[in-house]
Amino acid sequence: MIEPDRIAAVLLAAGRSERFGSDKLLALADGEPVAVRAARQLGSAGSRLRIAVCRGGSPVADLLAASGYEIVVNPDPARGLSSSLALGIGRADLAGADAALVALGDMPFVPASHFGALLAAFDPADAPIVASTRDGAAMPPALFARAHFATLCEARGDRGGRALLAGAKLVAATLRELADIDHPGDLR
Repeated sequence: MIEPDRIAAVLLAAGRSERFGSDKLLALADGEPVAVRAARQLGSAGSRLRIAVCRGGSPVADLLAASGYEIVVNPDPARGLSSSLALGIGRADLAGADAALVALGDMPFVPASHFGALLAAFDPADAPIVASTRDGAAMPPALFARAHFATLCEARGDRGGRALLAGAKLVAATLRELADIDHPGDLR
């Protein structure tokens, strides 16, 4: 297990919400904006370094800053998820984090217990990448050792760290816990 103060919590929240019809990160999930709920849940992991990658001029950035997150602006989110990942990991690297716990701003139902399980499963030598899973597929949230930061920063498009997740130690969660909000109906 890694100590929470040695990790960077990185929330990717620069998506364009094209399938949702409006900014899904501002839609309400259990009474609060999706991104704020996701940030609160990620913050429960105990990291002091909290980074949110957001679009420039987005009200989401203001909400996340008020929630204690350092905002890194993605000037071109159309380049895909990997561009946000590279910005967040680059900031974690600059801060000297030993690992980065990466979560998505549109996954508001991941419980604190799951973030704790990811941290507990992590070992820089034997399990340097720990990912979530439902039905056997590796997915975010995921925890990456510093040794993988350079590779994460080189990814392109919407693939993110998917190639690295193939060798991850997996921690199971339920379908609801790992729900990704893409359409208004997903909030039900």
